[in-house]
Amino acid sequence: MSRTLLAALAATAGALALASAATPAQAQTAAAPPGAVLPANDYGDKASWLCWPGQDDACAGDNSTTIVAANGAMAVETWSADPQAPVDCFYVYPTVSNDPGILSDMTAGAEERRVVEQQLSRLGAKCRVFAPLYRQFTLTALRTLVTGGALPAGGPRPNTGYLDVVDAWNHYLTHENQGRGVVLIGHSQGAGVLSQLIANEIDGKPVQDRLVSALLIGTNLLVEKGGKTGTLKNVPLCEAPGQTGCAVAYVSFRADQPPPANSRFGIAPPPAANMEAACVNPAALAGGKADLHAYLTSAGDLLSAGGGRQAWVKDGAAVTTPFVSVPGLLSAECVRQDGFHYLAVTVNADPADLRTDTIAGDVIQNGVVFKDWGLHLIDVNLAMGDILALVESQGAAWIAARKP
Repeated sequence: MSRTLLAALAATAGALALASAATPAQAQTAAAPPGAVLPANDYGDKASWLCWPGQDDACAGDNSTTIVAANGAMAVETWSADPQAPVDCFYVYPTVSNDPGILSDMTAGAEERRVVEQQLSRLGAKCRVFAPLYRQFTLTALRTLVTGGALPAGGPRPNTGYLDVVDAWNHYLTHENQGRGVVLIGHSQGAGVLSQLIANEIDGKPVQDRLVSALLIGTNLLVEKGGKTGTLKNVPLCEAPGQTGCAVAYVSFRADQPPPANSRFGIAPPPAANMEAACVNPAALAGGKADLHAYLTSAGDLLSAGGGRQAWVKDGAAVTTPFVSVPGLLSAECVRQDGFHYLAVTVNADPADLRTDTIAGDVIQNGVVFKDWGLHLIDVNLAMGDILALVESQGAAWIAARKP
């Protein structure tokens, strides 16, 4: 893909994908002279968090869902958070900020609120949710770089966003964790930041005992070919629902549209010849094909709240809840093909099934589908129900292992 096309993609739906092409550390290195250190954020201030237990914030929204059966019947599934949830979830969001300048500010915009509504808030039924704001490298700056422009002189420290997340993590550990088990979850850039956090701050250290699991979605977590560890030396890939201290990682593509040769997702960089991108199917940790328990948005997408509501059943009633679930319509399995390792998602089309066979999630510009990004926009939504079940089962197993 040319730099011009990358810029065009960024203008509409490429913020998440571009985060994988240029991480904050990579993108800022050229513009940030040594010693340009910004003041640390105050993570003791609740305003520095998108989500915090007991707050009326971005995670306190409506997760009600319309369950659409194969015969077209619809039923509404309600949802509520559990303030007494036994474990915690610490979440880092993907690149979504539209703020001007090199780094985002510490004020939550509509885009930051929208992403936690879609990727995190539902987990509040199984864990206490913590989601720090952080000064991520902005889409505005990414556009400047990919079009050959120059960033302003005197830029910030190269890894500001990562260090913000480290500060937030340490504040959470010191003031809120109190020995509780914690699930780390992130998507795209957020998953990359968490991978770095685990490698530097958790892997092989005493605090690893508190790790329930790491859900690192939409990123290339590298492991030895056919193996269970790699970048994370002491955090293996998950193989069973009751396993703890393990990682789930995957990138998703349509089964009938596998990654093209130019895709950045699902593949190790050339220097890592003995490594591959991890793929763990949240619906079948031991491997094989399984139905996905998806929670799809009924209108808009991860980067945009606009757009009309999709017709889920021809001539059927309109869906008015924020989310839709379609049992049995989607299935997935991890596939190795042409050097790629990815979650292949199948729409189980059936003439007897009255539901739509059109599932949105591709990155599209001017009517053109960018197949190299796969289903990146709905990586998390595709398996949200399975992730919810994992948080519950792994949390229970973590607690049970520590009972006298």
